[in-house]
Amino acid sequence: MNAAAPRIGFIGLGLMGHGIAKNLIAKGFPLTIRVHRNRKPAEDILAAGAKEVKTNAELARASDIVILCVTGSPQIEEIVYGSDGILGAARDGLIVVDTSTAEPSSTAKIRADLAPKGTRYVDAPLARTPKEAEEGRLNTMVGADEATFAQLKPVLSAYCENVIHVGGPGHGHMLKLVNNFMAMAIATATAEACAACAKSGVSIKKLHEIISAGAVNSGIFQMTAGKMLESGDLSGLKFTLVNAMKDLRYYTHMVEALPSPAIVGEAVHQSLVNANMLGFGDKYVASLIEAQEKLAGVQIVAR
Repeated sequence: MNAAAPRIGFIGLGLMGHGIAKNLIAKGFPLTIRVHRNRKPAEDILAAGAKEVKTNAELARASDIVILCVTGSPQIEEIVYGSDGILGAARDGLIVVDTSTAEPSSTAKIRADLAPKGTRYVDAPLARTPKEAEEGRLNTMVGADEATFAQLKPVLSAYCENVIHVGGPGHGHMLKLVNNFMAMAIATATAEACAACAKSGVSIKKLHEIISAGAVNSGIFQMTAGKMLESGDLSGLKFTLVNAMKDLRYYTHMVEALPSPAIVGEAVHQSLVNANMLGFGDKYVASLIEAQEKLAGVQIVAR
């Protein structure tokens, strides 16, 4: 371990979190973790030298920087405000980094509640997938003041290829919602387009060929339609539809509160609600195509 490295506390050893924790400890950061119900993802992290504590408060007391990698605002609020939470152990100099996709109004409240104790709350949500998390090649968009960003950059660089300072506190979470809105807009449009082709008799393979050759092409299109055409694979974008629905709800809340138009955002959100209501919530984003099959009464995916 590097004696000069800040002590890191980590909560959230899920799909993304495991890779983050693995890279932090591999790059010499002393790591303390709190394990949730599922102990399996913690085994190699503990074997590599991480310490384990039982409560969020204990983790905060043992750390200079706490990194949270959970689903969204309800989980973050429980970690901060719940029994033996971070708020009770907050102290001058502690930094809490929230990598989740959260509701900006919740982020602002937590930041304000931690500030009187001298604890800085930084939003640094993630882009890319669990594969890049394991490789230490995620992207992060950081909302923080200049000094805090400079202090955190070496830590964030342990698990991110691109560490982008996007603005002041709160701007990371806001930009992440805009990013996810655009991603899900492309995914929902792709699924609808596949249904339109199937219903009209137009070749989806030819749709793929045309889109791939032009300006409409994108990574999201390839992860959604490209993988599906290759092998019937609907796991090209490993992000569940229940989480996608949550993120679009946060996006529409944020935009409505400004207020700013959310015409496309509302339509994308309702497409995701439909897919969840049809029973695809636990499946990945490309299963929007399966939802379209049900809605349009067509077969798209080779089975």
